[in-house]
This record gives sequence, C-alpha cells and structure tokens, in this order.
Amino acid sequence: MCNSCSDSSPVCVFDSGIGGLNLLAACVGVCPDRSFVYFADNFNVPYGNLAPERIKELAFSAFEKIAALNPAAAVVACNTVTSVCITDLRAKYSFPIIGIQPAVKQAVAEKGECLVLATPATVGSASFRALCARSCGNIAVHACPGLAEYIEGHISDYPFIDVSPFLPPERPSAVVMGCTHYIFAADSIKKTYSCSIFDGVLGTANHLGKILGNCYKNSFINQKIQFIGGDTAKNKAIFDLLTGRH
Repeated sequence: MCNSCSDSSPVCVFDSGIGGLNLLAACVGVCPDRSFVYFADNFNVPYGNLAPERIKELAFSAFEKIAALNPAAAVVACNTVTSVCITDLRAKYSFPIIGIQPAVKQAVAEKGECLVLATPATVGSASFRALCARSCGNIAVHACPGLAEYIEGHISDYPFIDVSPFLPPERPSAVVMGCTHYIFAADSIKKTYSCSIFDGVLGTANHLGKILGNCYKNSFINQKIQFIGGDTAKNKAIFDLLTGRH
C-alpha cells in the first residue's frame, strides 16, 4: 500500500447537487482505500444560474466545513464552481483542491471540433473562455439555463431523462458535457446528436489518484463514504444506484 493511501484523512468531494456523484463514483474506484465525504447543496441547485458572487459565497461556506475535516484533498465536482472561484479557494486553503473542467481539449484533439453544453455561469466565466482559446479547433458553445435543475428534479427517471427540449439544433461530431449533472442525461444527448460524448470525470479522478497515489490494486473493505449537506438520502440512493452498493 502506498504511504498516501494509508493516511486516514478523507477526500472531500463537493457539488451543488447530484451531478458530482458521477465523479465521486470514479474517484472511489481510483482510490478504493480512501474514505470519502460528499458535500452537496441540493437546496441551492443550480449554481449555474447564479451570479458569480453568490456562487463564491456558497462555495466558501461549504469549504469552511470541508477544511474542518483536515482533508487529504478536496475535489470540486462542479464545473461552475471550478470556473468561477477555484483559484480563490486554492489561495485560501493549503490542502490540494482539484477541479473539473469541460473536456474541450480532448474532444478537439480527437474530433477537431465540438459542441460544449454548459451552464450560463460557466459559459460566462473568464477561465472557460481561456480554456476554449487554448484548444485549437472549431468550438461551439451553448448555455443551457434550467437544464441542471431539470435533471436534478427528474433524477427518478434516470437513465431515461429526456432533455431534448434543452438542446440546440446542431450537428456536431462531438459533444462536451460542461456540467456533471448533464452526464445523467447522456443517453438522451447521444440519441439527439448521434456522436461522441466527452466529460472530464475520469480525467479528474485519475488526477486525484496521481496526487494521492493510485491504489487500483487495493480493496474497498475499509472504505467509508459519508454524505453531508443537502438531500443526503437522495444523494446516497443515487450513489448506490451508480455503484451497485447497498
């Protein structure tokens, strides 16, 4: 066992609601000897429709609780929070803070172009514009106000959530999920566009593994996963559904 994985400090994963459960599941698989705490704020979802200052207020409030746990690392599973204020969070806290970004670079590298679906706050952020500017390719961007909230409210229909009314009439060769909530509607998005779908989940989880030490060969026996904030019963039930846990 690597030294970092013997550390009893948990990894904290933060999202506005259910979206980050996809990333939590991936991180659990990458570091099965780590314990995780999932912080959610379902009652303020979606962050993507809020003003930047309100997003920062909510994120810093959550991170006060996260810091109190002395985490080995924190993962921001919300593209909006990553885009708006992860630099500010890193400036305040000394533990590693890993963010998720839309997989624009990967999509452009493989397909030469992409359509990015994201929240209004992400689309309007300077960091997202810089990300697109660094990726050499034809990048179309579409803000989807209300989509994350719709998915949060219709998660009981998963995996058959129909989000076609929210999608622009494009014909892309690749679609980038710019919000972790959208991953729950991947089937509907694939059906609409019949093209490759990209998200930053596995890349972010692997980045966490590199920071803490990859532990693929170790067991899940002693792993503990807690849910704090928001609708904890809902978040746990969805996580159990994603991972097959009981």
